[in-house]
Amino acid sequence: MKKNLCALLLGTAITGHAAAAENVTLMLDWYVNPDHAPIIVAEQIGAFKAEGLDVKIVPPSDPSLPPRLVAAKKADLAITYQPQLHFFADQGLPLVRVGTLVNTPLNTVMTLDKNIKSPADLKGKKVGFSVTGIEEATLGTMLKHEGISSADITPVNVNFQLTGALLAGQVDAVIGGYRNIEALELQIQGKDPKVFNVEDYGVPAYDELVIVANRDDVNKPKIAKFLAALKKGNDYLQAHPQETWKAFASSHPELNTELNRQAWQKSLPLFARDPAHLDTARYQAYEQFLFDNKLIKKITPVADYAVEIK
Repeated sequence: MKKNLCALLLGTAITGHAAAAENVTLMLDWYVNPDHAPIIVAEQIGAFKAEGLDVKIVPPSDPSLPPRLVAAKKADLAITYQPQLHFFADQGLPLVRVGTLVNTPLNTVMTLDKNIKSPADLKGKKVGFSVTGIEEATLGTMLKHEGISSADITPVNVNFQLTGALLAGQVDAVIGGYRNIEALELQIQGKDPKVFNVEDYGVPAYDELVIVANRDDVNKPKIAKFLAALKKGNDYLQAHPQETWKAFASSHPELNTELNRQAWQKSLPLFARDPAHLDTARYQAYEQFLFDNKLIKKITPVADYAVEIK
């Protein structure tokens, strides 16, 4: 393991002993978990140090705080969600997407009812949700795509207890469960969930997890260096999934669970191969989706809240 990691330093000579590393504070969206694997691996293999960076990775005490700390210049970077980014832009916060961590939606509709073979079969059923607004619009779009409406289902607020509500029979289906977490959680408990990916039923595809910086800091060299290191981390992760999982499990023994082990593998194809790449059309389409569903007040040009750093 150590031999491989040392060998990785990617053909890059570490010449920065004389120069002090630049500090970068990265706020996560939640506690450390497999969704952060490329970041974790970039740290494991020394990719940040090779770029001359000293990256401090900070899990938040409150998941709503990281982007706002970046907006207030209390942190350099934060992990957040593309849907939230559009809300921030609508509110005029000085936040700009500079990179992508997970470039596919993770959100799904899940059920354990074998009679539900498509979202159309949710007619007359109870559907659990946790977040008003965005999940209502997402589910409503999926239902409309299948020829029924939101009036045809009974929404039930399950207060983030998605798998518990399903297992207890409190609801017939839930929206908000991640395809790489809750679906696995149900399988580990011996269930066989039917999973409907939101983008397959009329919802525009979007980047689930993105990296934001303060608008004033977008052009700082350390941002480009961070993204370069992140790409190296993901490249190594994709080539060495078992090795990197073992290193993660060893350094975070409290997270060495069967769910996290499976999620580490399940998440591999979900990570952005080029974190800097920006799909402008995708952002425009999702902005329009939010506007059409009256979740934002205006259409904001993509260039105001998302950039591709060369």
